[in-house]
Amino acid sequence: MFNFLVTAKNGAWEEKGYAYDRGRFLEYTSDEIAASFRELNKPQLEVLKAMPCLFAYEGTHESMRVGRLKTVKLRDRQLYIEPELDPTIAPIPFEAIKPIQLTLDIRDWELSRTHWAIKDEDLMGELIRHQVIQPSAPSTKVDKSSLPAESPPEFQASNVGEFIAKVLGMDHDGREVFYRGHSNRTKYRLEPSIFRKDKNGNFIHRDAEDRMYRELLVSNSIDFRDDVYTLDRLVRMQHYSLPTRLLDITSNPLIALYFACKSTNPENRDVDGEVIAFAMDRIQIKYFDSDTASCIANLTHLPAEAKDAIDFASNNVKEFNKHPQVKRLLHFIKAEKPFFEGRVNPRDLRSVICVKGKHTNSRIAFQSGAFLLFGHDATLDEDGSDDIAVTRISVGNKEAVLKQLDRMNINDSTVFPYIESSAKYIAEKFAFKDKQKP
Repeated sequence: MFNFLVTAKNGAWEEKGYAYDRGRFLEYTSDEIAASFRELNKPQLEVLKAMPCLFAYEGTHESMRVGRLKTVKLRDRQLYIEPELDPTIAPIPFEAIKPIQLTLDIRDWELSRTHWAIKDEDLMGELIRHQVIQPSAPSTKVDKSSLPAESPPEFQASNVGEFIAKVLGMDHDGREVFYRGHSNRTKYRLEPSIFRKDKNGNFIHRDAEDRMYRELLVSNSIDFRDDVYTLDRLVRMQHYSLPTRLLDITSNPLIALYFACKSTNPENRDVDGEVIAFAMDRIQIKYFDSDTASCIANLTHLPAEAKDAIDFASNNVKEFNKHPQVKRLLHFIKAEKPFFEGRVNPRDLRSVICVKGKHTNSRIAFQSGAFLLFGHDATLDEDGSDDIAVTRISVGNKEAVLKQLDRMNINDSTVFPYIESSAKYIAEKFAFKDKQKP
């Protein structure tokens, strides 16, 4: 394996240090490898330092360099690194890499985006084999067997009683708590559907966010006629399964437990699920008419290249709001809030906030629904953040748990309160079952 690091900053790899946003880490990385770096504790950081690196710049005009990472530190929402270029290997022009690009699992569009990928290939071996570099002293080879194992869950439950005891036993120090259920505890991450990737690490929908939003409005405009804010529309779109920058959470832990056990994917039925608890101060929770929520939600209107062009380097709010793409964003915000002051905070645009939206349909109402709203390329660390504490409960024996939840009137018919769901549930409940069969 090797680290493939791309940046748009000229001369970055000649400097002493560089920082990647956490959201740019593991793009274009396979699910199998990415799962091992869901946590970034000391074992994971040591593996990153042990792997060889190919340092590149956006575009194909700059040469690439080979080296390693002398330092890797997790700082809030950034990964700080200190690159160490190999002085015995000369800069490699892109023309020398291009013939073996697929061999190294480097895709064409990767050189047009700043990111950090981990590739399951032998970098040094391939460069030598294809005579891009000359053999030198043997380098340490890191393969997937070297990846650290995931930490065992702190809390586990195999029935509803155990689960409730765990939930009631948690001390959240008076903060408000929300929950989310995952049917596979090792597969799913805390990311909204618009930022999800395929098994090879490619974004599935991210770059089409603005077009998908408009297409659904065009084809179903009547359904959105009463929505005042972009956030209202995103909530409705999330309800209809369009990928958005919202992540569903609930104030009812038993609803989260239901989702931790229920899955239409056969590969998730025999693996443990999990319930994630999110604790935060009440003052941090926003509502549907929040200005901060409007700023983040309206990012949806901007094309991907416009969002990526926003320069977040300046912390000066006045200067930031002069940026052409920020002015474009302000146009959409003022369309729903004419009296908005016109001062977008760059930190807000990259944050993750909790929002209580309107209960515009029976499903959100029954599920006690709220949302985590993700800003531009924002990430919520799997271990939580300074503002949002994360606790996990692993859930096994899922079929038995679902039967117990059904006795408490939590089932397909009530979690999805539509006539189709009710009809399907009733049909299955009253279907003939041969009691003589084992």
